[in-house]
Amino acid sequence: MPMEKTFNAAEAEARISAKWIESKAFRAGANAKPGAESFCVMIPPPNVTGSLHMGHAFNNTLQDILTRWHRMKGHDTLWQPGTDHAGIATQMVTEREMAARGEPNRRDMGREAFTARVWQQKQKSRGTIIGQLQRLGCSCDWDREAFTMSGAPGAPQGEEGNFHDAVIRVFVDLYNKGLIYRGKRLVNWDPHFETAISDLEVENTEVDGHMWHFKYPLAGGATYRYVEKDAEGNILVDEERDYISIATTRPETMLGDGAVAVHPSDTRYAAIVGKLCEIPVGPKEHRRLIPIIADEYPDPTFGSGAVKITGAHDFNDYGVAKRGGIPCYRLMDTRACLRSDGVPYADAAGIAQAVARGERVLTEAEADALNLVPDHLRGLDRMEARKRVVEEITAEGLAVMTRADDPRLGKAAVKKDVEGADAPVPLVEAKKIMQPFGDRSKVVIEPMLTDQWFVDTVRIVQPALDAVRKGTVKIIPESGERTYYHWLDNIEPWCISRQLWWGHQIPVWYDDEGNHYCAPTEAEAQAMAPGKPLTRDPDVLDTWFSSGLWPIGTLGWPDQTDALKRYFPTSVLITGQDILFFWVARMMMMQLAVVNEVPFKTVYLHGLVRDAKGKKMSKSLGNVIDPLEIIDEYGADALRFTNAAMASLGGVLKLDTARIAGYRNFGTKLWNACRFAEMNGVWDGHATQTVAPDATATANRWIIGETVRTLAEVDAALADYRFDQAADTLYRFVWGKVCDWYVEFAKPLFDGPAAAETRQTMAWVLDHCMILLHPMMPFLTEELWATTGTRAKMLVHTDWPAADLSLATPAADREMGWVTTLIDEIRSARAQMHVPVGLKVDLVATTLSDEARAAWSRNEALIKRLARVETLTEAKAAPKGSISIALDGAAFALPLEGIIDIAEEKARLTKALDKLAKEIGGLKGRLNNPAFVASAPEEVVDEARANLEAREDEAAKLNAALTRLAEIG
Repeated sequence: MPMEKTFNAAEAEARISAKWIESKAFRAGANAKPGAESFCVMIPPPNVTGSLHMGHAFNNTLQDILTRWHRMKGHDTLWQPGTDHAGIATQMVTEREMAARGEPNRRDMGREAFTARVWQQKQKSRGTIIGQLQRLGCSCDWDREAFTMSGAPGAPQGEEGNFHDAVIRVFVDLYNKGLIYRGKRLVNWDPHFETAISDLEVENTEVDGHMWHFKYPLAGGATYRYVEKDAEGNILVDEERDYISIATTRPETMLGDGAVAVHPSDTRYAAIVGKLCEIPVGPKEHRRLIPIIADEYPDPTFGSGAVKITGAHDFNDYGVAKRGGIPCYRLMDTRACLRSDGVPYADAAGIAQAVARGERVLTEAEADALNLVPDHLRGLDRMEARKRVVEEITAEGLAVMTRADDPRLGKAAVKKDVEGADAPVPLVEAKKIMQPFGDRSKVVIEPMLTDQWFVDTVRIVQPALDAVRKGTVKIIPESGERTYYHWLDNIEPWCISRQLWWGHQIPVWYDDEGNHYCAPTEAEAQAMAPGKPLTRDPDVLDTWFSSGLWPIGTLGWPDQTDALKRYFPTSVLITGQDILFFWVARMMMMQLAVVNEVPFKTVYLHGLVRDAKGKKMSKSLGNVIDPLEIIDEYGADALRFTNAAMASLGGVLKLDTARIAGYRNFGTKLWNACRFAEMNGVWDGHATQTVAPDATATANRWIIGETVRTLAEVDAALADYRFDQAADTLYRFVWGKVCDWYVEFAKPLFDGPAAAETRQTMAWVLDHCMILLHPMMPFLTEELWATTGTRAKMLVHTDWPAADLSLATPAADREMGWVTTLIDEIRSARAQMHVPVGLKVDLVATTLSDEARAAWSRNEALIKRLARVETLTEAKAAPKGSISIALDGAAFALPLEGIIDIAEEKARLTKALDKLAKEIGGLKGRLNNPAFVASAPEEVVDEARANLEAREDEAAKLNAALTRLAEIG
């Protein structure tokens, strides 16, 4: 059956994908040679309720290229698929759907019923992301699909696996070794979900905010001389003060201040370090005092140089409080409302007062239990509390005042009823601030001092550092290693608990006295506490903890499975550089701590996929590209090849739909070449040939050599994870050498004595094009493979050829280089001189060496056909009205007299050059203007530079054409 005129990607991709999956083409070990080395790659597990985005498409394309390449090379290959239970994300999706359907909320349902409901959601949505990955062509062993909650209590039928057992076993083991503990530390707290979250789940966004300036009166009416100087030592302010001024963007947290800190070198405050000052909020009769301390943290050049220390609600303040022994007073509940629990404010303030005076010391737990929120503010939302605190301080006259025209105020901060520049107003700066938001809840994240479970990472980090420093694990690009060292050399305890219901519940039980019993099951915990009633810790484990065990957990550990023996350690991990610490480093630490082995040998890090102008994709900018829409329009192969082509090490990943369209055309070019071959009988009786034909025609010998060189270059590029170089090599070979040159060379050869060997050579070359392109463009190549000859097996399992560089013959390369250069030069001259395309011209040789004469003789039919040459004659001198063409060992003349109007061509070219000169001058003027380069958006400047380069290139070509015309006269 003849080939279709075009490749119908929409029809073929679904059909081919189904065939691969039904035939178990991707199963572990498929196409492996006896005794073959193993190759294993673990998919970074996407959220089970998620959908394919461009980052997934890019990441998984690279994994699939390697997997298909190794599988075709006969290696024992496994690409392990699976999904992550994604605690907070999946719980959010489930609760959102429950609300939309009018179902009871999770608290009304209870934990067990809600968890069962989330399992339903998981089963319903699981197929979405997997189906989309299959549409991309991912060749995972889908029968081995893993899930980070498989085997958990309450899992429905069909959820096979023991991942839960692995997670619980590791927790218990690390707990028993003292590497996991419960403690109180500052964490990112999401008030919407009422749980701790990781740094990766926090989005720091610049928003409009304010900086308030307040006075903290010194205790007992004490005063000091405040002297402020400029950089040259000139006195700017010299006055007696009875207060210290601080600035804050969060006035509500003043209620939990434990101190005011100044830098030890700040002479302005040296006289009052060690004294007490008063927090200017709360009932006057119970106004709280706090110490003024010295610490390296405050910046003397920023603001007043004095910083309030609220250890329970700021990460920097927490560090100061720990160093200075300052109590951390928690102000808020889990919903970020001011606490309403505990003893009345008067009693709490009295205790804190005694602490400030050094009369009493609080334990960490006692400080946390102390509610220092004034009674009338208890229960308020934090934003409402902020408003009330500001109003009370201002009403009492303890806000720092300034003139109404102070430029720091900003329009938003000046009261509308104030008139006149001299009218004093509170100093409230309108300014941009970085605000932390939950990436899913979209509410402001609160640093919160809470009881959590932690891994003592300091004690397990060293082997992970050593593995990279000693070269056991290679991170590419090298910049990733520097980032890795930075994170791990400065590692903090890892908070692994989350206040959710969906996830691996922490295997710790408590008795009524608060004693801990850590065990894999409740029965085992009960055996440790005979007769005591136990209550299980309600928290679940952070998803990064369970996914940190992904390599061994998916391979069946703690059982010593055959898969674990064959594929661990895995070969390479391909992932985004943004999770180098959150996932990659933690996998390193955990696998080394659990099985004393690295989880992978190579880590390939890539950046964020951006739009064509290099901007981050976001819904607000309207530049999000949906990979499924791309696949619908251009086909999966075009998207995959684009992903490979832009995968430069450490480069910015700019995705341009014009580029995708171009690579779709590239696929069409190969399809058309195969159709051309079909129409010329190339595929008649063809079966896959591993041995190259014994060719005699120079063009055939040349293309065989180009093929094996391309094979060697692709092998080397993929071995070095240079996907972009492999794609570029294939593009230049398939389009430039095979389709543009060899197909054209073959046309006259099909009519001569080399016809049979040319058909054999073309079949062999096009087979290699399909094989070499298959890892990047699997659907198109699999379809071509099935329709162009007799095949022993599908292309996905066809053996990857070995690069026999002895087939590359320098003599054939030189000769065809000479031929193609001559054809290019003639074509270029014709185009520059506007010679009609269909007109055949005569060619005159004024110099012709024996080697050049032989090259012409052997390839005369090719040259004449492709260059549109009628005859070649030899002469001692070039005819009048000719332009010259020089090659190695030869000089030719192209007579144009009577063919073109020379004067008209000169006028046309001169006019075009004048226009270009004006455009080039304008572009240079813009780019030489520092103001334009500094203020214009980066993409505008880049576009101007690209336009200038294009116009200068065009001008160079026109000048070359004028030079040639000058030869004629």
